[in-house]
Amino acid sequence: MNPKTHDLIVFGATGFTGRLVAEYLNTTYGVGRDVKWAMAGRSLDKLRRVRDELGISEDLPLLVADASDTAALKKLVAQTRVVITTVGPYQLHGNQLVGACADAGTDYVDLCGEPGWMAEKIPQLQKPAAASGARIVFSCGFDSIPFDLGVVFLQHEAMKRLGEPLVRVHGRVKTMKGTFSGGTAASLLATMEAVGRDRSLIKTLGNPYALVPGFKGPRQPNDGVAEYDELAKAWTAPFVMAPINTKNVHRTHALRGHPWGTDFVYSERMLTGKGSKGEQRARKMARNTKIQNVLLAIGPTRALIRRFALPKPGEGPNQHQRETGHYELLFVGQTAGGQTLSATVKGDRDPGYGSTCKLITESALCLIQEVDHQMAPGGVWTPGAAMGLTLASRLQARAGLSFAINAATA
Repeated sequence: MNPKTHDLIVFGATGFTGRLVAEYLNTTYGVGRDVKWAMAGRSLDKLRRVRDELGISEDLPLLVADASDTAALKKLVAQTRVVITTVGPYQLHGNQLVGACADAGTDYVDLCGEPGWMAEKIPQLQKPAAASGARIVFSCGFDSIPFDLGVVFLQHEAMKRLGEPLVRVHGRVKTMKGTFSGGTAASLLATMEAVGRDRSLIKTLGNPYALVPGFKGPRQPNDGVAEYDELAKAWTAPFVMAPINTKNVHRTHALRGHPWGTDFVYSERMLTGKGSKGEQRARKMARNTKIQNVLLAIGPTRALIRRFALPKPGEGPNQHQRETGHYELLFVGQTAGGQTLSATVKGDRDPGYGSTCKLITESALCLIQEVDHQMAPGGVWTPGAAMGLTLASRLQARAGLSFAINAATA
């Protein structure tokens, strides 16, 4: 068999998110036309069922491999230029696949929001990936592309318009309609259980530079409390995904050579409004966040959440819910001289599923179609460092995202 029979393989195509990725690929690119792709999973019968239910041509290749079968995964990744994997939690099911890609020189994208696992994998994978030419790109879904690229876009515009970088940027969730994926919740629970086994992970999870080995930057804001934001002119509350997005933003900055300065500060929170109502809402959300964190630290509570609260395999929001969801993010930055600039990033589907399936698919295709190995050689990357504005342009053209400088600060 030709070792590169396929451009792209979707691993985990029978899961809820993997199925959405396959549906998007079929609807957008068809079978055997612009993109040569295949679906992979551990059950041929389930793969056939998903293919038939989605109305995909029988010409689409179906490949069988289990996440724990190293030999099968090595054979799988040797056939393709890039692998999309939606099989998480990655700390439980991702080690063999990402390792096989790094060794084989096959590009890899995932939806990982598990900073403890990523911090472990970066030093393990960097050398073999650099040697083979594999580009390993974590966090290619709602966590963390809109935030990662939002900062890259704003900083690029600051250099054009203001002539200097922003020394601090505030990422703020303005509106969000939709649900986080069950995979995100499962990853959070798996991370909390890992902390129970290894308390040293607490330091990793609390370190905004945990994905930048050897670098120690300035103290970052305390995003676990209610706070008034002078740049956004509104009250803010903690945002559940800030711990992973912040780490990816700082890794992107480091991989790009710290162009915004080694004293760069990033804060990510939710906007709750202005005045006393905004303050009350912010304080309530901050209290609830603290309570949730305490409950998640208790083993029996995690067991109950896993049993009764998480979506079951194959479950998730219906098509109407996915298509009517949306999100809007505000990024406000300030230069060392006090000049400010702000941008808005919008997504046209619910964040956890409808948008994420497009984000990861277009990231994979951007990597193999638009980013050569001179731009991004083999190694462990973030979307913002490997693809940057090239990916932002592609997502605007194809995936329902928009990046715009706000007129009041332009």
